[in-house]
Amino acid sequence: MNLETITRKTCDIVSLAAAFIREESTRLSASDIRAKSAHNYVTYIDEQSEKLLIGELSKLVPGSGFIAEEDPSLQRKELNWVVDPLDGTTNFIHGLPMYSISVALMEGDEVIAGVIYEAGQQEYFYTWKGAPSYLNQKAIRVSVTKKMDDSLFATGFPYYDYSRLEKYMELFRFMMQHTRGIRRLGTAAADLAWTACGRFDGFYEYGLSPWDVAAGTIIVANAGGTVCDFRSGNNFIFGKEIVATNGILHEELMKEIHHIF
Repeated sequence: MNLETITRKTCDIVSLAAAFIREESTRLSASDIRAKSAHNYVTYIDEQSEKLLIGELSKLVPGSGFIAEEDPSLQRKELNWVVDPLDGTTNFIHGLPMYSISVALMEGDEVIAGVIYEAGQQEYFYTWKGAPSYLNQKAIRVSVTKKMDDSLFATGFPYYDYSRLEKYMELFRFMMQHTRGIRRLGTAAADLAWTACGRFDGFYEYGLSPWDVAAGTIIVANAGGTVCDFRSGNNFIFGKEIVATNGILHEELMKEIHHIF
């Protein structure tokens, strides 16, 4: 299995889905928006984009399984594609150009390739096992920021699971007081991609799903960053919590997270 070839062809497949989303965005109306649950929305564009991705990825790696946002009934195999056809749907339905497509390939519990398309600047972030991470053909690295006071972090806001809100706000207060600022893009895939290329010095959030983060984790790691869960463990894909940093600031941030959580 040639992972470089698979990854580059995955970029081509993702570009098909991106073109479909751009074309259909002009036709989207309020009647096309459905609530899957509280504050969690889906459109026919999400669903059709996912079908397109699944169809093409199935041909790229025959016999592979899927972990996909819009169709939980899909069968899982030893090799699984983890697919988010439109990460940032709330942004999308409000006409904000900050949304992503995220596709990862997992072998067992290990992510072995990842592709993120960020629509705002039409950028492709990608990598595969043992390779550098790339942004539009150029190798990227995480930032070299050494002090929290000089850092810029990204996060997300809970929209359905408020069980940890009090502690989360305590961490938010610490970050406001000890960094240059915190940004919320509304797409975790882009948060991770921008951490990988050094625009952010790190990203943290809870309440996320595998399709939100799988591709981003390998892109950050292969760009020299560090990724873990809130306990400094490795359960960041299925554990619904993630911390990703440039590595230099990791220990200081994790010390505060351990103290709070």
